Amino acid sequence: MHDNYLIVLIGASSIEPMHIAILTFEGYNELDSLIALGILNRVKQPGWRVSIASPSAKVRSMNGVVIEAQASLQDAVAADAVIVGSGMQTREVIADAALMQQLKPLDPTRQLLGAQCSGTLVLARLGLLDRVPACTDLITKPWVQEAGVDVLNQPFFAKGNIATAGGCLASAYLAAWVIARLQGVAAAESALHYVAPVGEKDAYVAQAMRNIGPYLPGAERSAA
Repeated sequence: MHDNYLIVLIGASSIEPMHIAILTFEGYNELDSLIALGILNRVKQPGWRVSIASPSAKVRSMNGVVIEAQASLQDAVAADAVIVGSGMQTREVIADAALMQQLKPLDPTRQLLGAQCSGTLVLARLGLLDRVPACTDLITKPWVQEAGVDVLNQPFFAKGNIATAGGCLASAYLAAWVIARLQGVAAAESALHYVAPVGEKDAYVAQAMRNIGPYLPGAERSAA
């Protein structure tokens, strides 16, 4: 692989659009939303679209970085995959009944759902983590536990179409899991290889795949 490697998948002319939305709220954590955005956009395929989705036209990060939304919440809940980003105001998000009502259509039976750090609290409050253990950051951990969810001491976990990640830099694992599920393991490895530190690329990719590999379809059969 080369550092300037871009993923280009050429298929039939009937390729269906694929939309991945990253829910990003006021007070968002830049590392959580934007690292995922950057890695997911390493896939260069017709119809592949990655959007920052927010409840308002603009949102300000925990460090004052203002970005414009590329999609609405209505667009997001209809997406093929949704990552719920984290931030300093997640508890305000889950306390906003009108906002949470807009997220009710999220459904793992028809889309991939991922949550980064305090985004796990959003999935928990929506009732999507029933009997599903999850990962989150250390600050959010007690709140997720209060919601009745078992919190794991690891960076990534997935069950079926729901995945959670804990720790800002684990956002790379969450993005790679989405790519692997939608475009295959080779595409995920290529995306990670592009962003990995020079001189550490192979080791970085290998570590990431060790974290997400056990939770990909067919992993148990492959290990048997």
